[in-house]
Amino acid sequence: MGVSTGFDVKSTFVDYKDMFFKSKKYWFIFLILTLLLGISTASQRNLASPQFVILTFIVVAILGIFSIVFYFLHSSDDELYKVAFVIILCFGIVCALIVPICDVSDEIEHLTRAEITSRGVIIPHWTGDDMGVESLYNYTDGERISSERNTGAGYSSISAISFFYKSLGHTVFETGHDTDKINHDPLIIDSAFEQNPFFGYLPQALGIFIAKMLDLNVIWMLWLGRICNLIFYAGVISLAIKKTPVLKIPLLAVACIPIALYQASSVSIDCMIISLCILVISYFIYMCRAPDGSLTDKDIAIFSVICIFVGLCKLPYLSLIFLLLFIPSKKFKRDRKTNYLIILVSIVIVSAIGLLWSRYSAPTLLHSWRSSHNLINSTAQLNHLISHPYRFQKFFYNIFFIDLPNILTGVFSFFGARQFHHYNDKYNLVTALLLIYLAVTLFAYPKNVKFELKTKIGSALMILVIYIGTCFIQLLTWASVGFYNLGISTRYFVPLLALLPVAFWFKKNPIDKDEFDKYAIIFMISFMATLIIAFANKYYWLN
Repeated sequence: MGVSTGFDVKSTFVDYKDMFFKSKKYWFIFLILTLLLGISTASQRNLASPQFVILTFIVVAILGIFSIVFYFLHSSDDELYKVAFVIILCFGIVCALIVPICDVSDEIEHLTRAEITSRGVIIPHWTGDDMGVESLYNYTDGERISSERNTGAGYSSISAISFFYKSLGHTVFETGHDTDKINHDPLIIDSAFEQNPFFGYLPQALGIFIAKMLDLNVIWMLWLGRICNLIFYAGVISLAIKKTPVLKIPLLAVACIPIALYQASSVSIDCMIISLCILVISYFIYMCRAPDGSLTDKDIAIFSVICIFVGLCKLPYLSLIFLLLFIPSKKFKRDRKTNYLIILVSIVIVSAIGLLWSRYSAPTLLHSWRSSHNLINSTAQLNHLISHPYRFQKFFYNIFFIDLPNILTGVFSFFGARQFHHYNDKYNLVTALLLIYLAVTLFAYPKNVKFELKTKIGSALMILVIYIGTCFIQLLTWASVGFYNLGISTRYFVPLLALLPVAFWFKKNPIDKDEFDKYAIIFMISFMATLIIAFANKYYWLN
C-alpha cells in the first residue's frame, strides 16, 4: 500500500512538472499581463514602500502558474468543475485575508447577522418590540437624517463585534487589537439584516462558530467567516460548471469576475445570491439541452427549490422561476398541457412564498439604520410617481443611460468603508480590458450549440425584468421621495451576465474552441491576480 501511494505521488509530481514546461508559453503570458495590469493599479505612493506589493505579486504569480498548470491537466469539459473550485479558492482565500476589516459593502452588518446565526438563532429578536417602538430611528421634521434614535433597540450579539466597528476599513497592521480573544459578553447592535433569511448566513456562521470553538483571536471571526463563505461559493460554482452541458467557460468567467470574487470572499450574503443564481442558470441550460422527453417533475422541483432559495435572498431573482416557461416543451416527458400545468403550479407556489416573505421582511427594514433616512418613504414615492406619470420616463432614462454605464464599469470597482465616496477608485485600463474580455467570452464564444428562439427571447426578457425590477424596488426603498438616487451597485446584477450568452449570440467565432478556452482561462486568472495586487497597492503602501 505504501509503495502504491508513493508511486502515485511521484507520478503526480512528474505530471505537474512536465505540464509546467509544456504550458510555459501560457503562464509567461499570464505573468506579463498581470505585471502590466498590476502596475496600472499602482500610484506614486507605492514607490516609497513597495515590499508588500512585490511579495503579493510573487504570491499571485505562484498561484497563477499553479492554476494554469492545473487547468491544462484538467481542461476537459468533464473536469473543468475541478478547475473552477481550485482557482476560486486560490485567489479567494488571499482576497479574504488581504481586504481590510469589514471593508466590503455592509459587511459589518452581515458579520453581526452571521454571529447571531452561529449561536443557532434563526430569526434575530429585535429588542425594539420589547420597548414598544416600531423603528430604530424616529421620524424628525426638518432633518434629512434623523437624530432621534431609540436607545436600547437592536439585536443581541457579543462584545467582540465592537472590535470590527472600531477597526472598520483598517488592515490588521493598523490595529493592535486583532490578537485579542473573542469577547462573549452580550452587546446590543443596532442593525443585523433581519430582513434576510438565516440560511444565507450558514457558511459564515460555521466559520465564526469554529473561531469561537477553538478560542481563536477575534480577527478569525471575520477571516474564517469569509473563508467558509468562499468555500461555499467555490462548491456551488463547481457544481454549476459540472451541471451545464455547454457554455462552461462563459459561466466560469462570470463567477470569476473580480467584483464577484470580491463579494464571495466576504461575509456578505451576495456570495450565496451570485452562486445560486449561476446554479439556476446552469440548470436552466441543462434543461434546455437535455434529450427530448427526458425531463421529469423532479427537474422542475429542483429548479423551483433553487429559485426559492435565491429569491428569498434577493427578491427580484425570484423571477428566474419563469424561465421554466421558455424551456422547449419537447424536452419534458409529460405532454405539453400537463407539463405547463405543473410549471404554472410551481410558479404560483414560488411566487406565493416570495410574497409572504416580502410581507415579513419589508417592515424589518425599519429595525436598522435605514430608518434614519427621513426622506425615504415607499408609499409617498409611489404616490408621487402616480401623480407625476412623466417621472416614469425619467426613471427609465436614468436606469438605462446613467446607471447602466456605471454598473458596467463597476466590474473592477470596489467599496471602501473609509472613503467619503465609497466607489472612488478608478482602474480604467483593467476595467476596459475586462469589459472587452467579457464581451468576447459571453457574446462570441465559439459554441456549437443553438437555443430555440423562445429560449433566447425568454432569457432576454428575464434580464430586463430583473434589472428593471431591482431598480424599481430601490426607487421605493432607497431613493428619496421625488429623486432617483437608487444606490444600485454592479454586484446586484452579476448573475444576469450569465444569461447573456443564452439570449444573445451574434456570430460564430472562427477561433478553435480549445484554443479560445486556454486564453479565456489565462485572462480570467490574470484579472483575479490583478484584483489582489490592486488591494495591496491601495491598502499596504506604508512601512
